Amino acid sequence: MVTGPSGAGKGTLIQLVLPRFPDLAPAVSATTRPQRPGEEDGVHYHFLSPDDFQAKVEAGEFLEYVDYVGNRYGTLNSEIDRLRAAGKAPLLELETEGAQRVKRRDDHAVTIFVTAPVEELERRLRKRATESSGAIGERIETAKRQLELQGQFDYVVENDDRERAADALAAIITQELNGAATMAAQ
Repeated sequence: MVTGPSGAGKGTLIQLVLPRFPDLAPAVSATTRPQRPGEEDGVHYHFLSPDDFQAKVEAGEFLEYVDYVGNRYGTLNSEIDRLRAAGKAPLLELETEGAQRVKRRDDHAVTIFVTAPVEELERRLRKRATESSGAIGERIETAKRQLELQGQFDYVVENDDRERAADALAAIITQELNGAATMAAQ
């Protein structure tokens, strides 16, 4: 699982390392937030109405879910099952609370916290310009709180240089995949 505050570059780093790992695939999260221009349902997110999301929560269909900046996000168990059935190891990009929940449920889950200086997070969020300044302010305050939690995760990757950070993330993934393969062979 890759986690960290908004603007840390989690998605960018994941896209940079995925081509290096053909047996790894990103899990598509579900959300209640509105679909943005250029986003495809089932590709970028599984876009659900609040009622549909809640029904799936009540049916126990989520591995994890969180309320974040006025919307809900989560990982459907069916998404993990889909990837595993395809022979892929699922890579989850989660909000920090969701990553903590998965870690509590599964001792074998590996958590990687991607961080960046608060000033850089703010710059990236403002440059992204996908939200109002109020929502950006709320994300920045949330990011400050999340940065304090980084010690609770298995690994921390500082995204101060994109290529260096991608290499660090790839090294962690390689180490963990090799460790899992060794354990499976025993």
